[in-house]
Amino acid sequence: MQTKPQVSIIILNYNAAPFLPKTLDSIKMQKGITTETILVDNKSTDNSLELIQNNYPWVKVVKRNTSTGFAAGNNAGLPIALADTILFFNPDIAFKKPTDLKKCFDKYYATPGLGLLTARVNLVVNGQIDETCHRGFPTPWNSFCHFFGLEKLFPNCPLTTGYTLRTLGYDTEHEVGAIGGMFMLLSRQLGDKIGWWDEEYPLYGEDLDFSYRVYERGYKNLYWPSVVVEHYKGATTGMSKTSKKVTSASSSTTKRVKGWSIQAMEIFYRKHYAQKYPFFLNWLVYLGIKLMYLKRVVLS
Repeated sequence: MQTKPQVSIIILNYNAAPFLPKTLDSIKMQKGITTETILVDNKSTDNSLELIQNNYPWVKVVKRNTSTGFAAGNNAGLPIALADTILFFNPDIAFKKPTDLKKCFDKYYATPGLGLLTARVNLVVNGQIDETCHRGFPTPWNSFCHFFGLEKLFPNCPLTTGYTLRTLGYDTEHEVGAIGGMFMLLSRQLGDKIGWWDEEYPLYGEDLDFSYRVYERGYKNLYWPSVVVEHYKGATTGMSKTSKKVTSASSSTTKRVKGWSIQAMEIFYRKHYAQKYPFFLNWLVYLGIKLMYLKRVVLS
């Protein structure tokens, strides 16, 4: 009879074979906590599955017949997950210390009213923080400041930095709006309550949506830098400028993903903000999204 693990770690993989050994080895070294690792494969065309079979037989594999869908892929791992605590973990991210997961687990259940917990996620290529793990919500004002440069122009002003929350700093724990899907720890009870990942999102935006629905339920999302993990970021999509040299994505894949990321903006706004703002502001937002698609996808 299989013992119920304390944490089920779900990894969504797509052609991430170069990064999986570091990721899985870092999971294997975790001490003081019982885990199971579930790798959901989005129809990889590299040697990911062969690598798992030959070197990591303890990893449970779920094979999907499509290469799309971050939300759907993560959801696909849940039916076989046994634990009451779930960690969504990217295939290009890694723990640094053997006690990292146990510390996160203990912190989660020692913090009243907690919805989602993330560690400090550092970029491997430059050691700086991956700001995706530390964000506010993309309200029209926050998005305007971010995409039109006011955030960079006034980097120390809370009024203009609501998109990244950078004025809160990165060295102390605090509540944030949204955390990234690359490292997201939560209870199964909470996930069941909010309905897990929204599969309307093809790629990108789904972690914002997840975080927002948790926030709407009255829970807080915590950035906790006492644990630091490493992330290549964009390793399988080519979306990150910092990972251009190591990405496994083709130029066509990157262009397709850019389109999805902009589509996600419209989905999120329509779902969560369109009913809260007047028609003329909604019109401006949708126009801005279409112009961004034209610039980043059509004309690129």
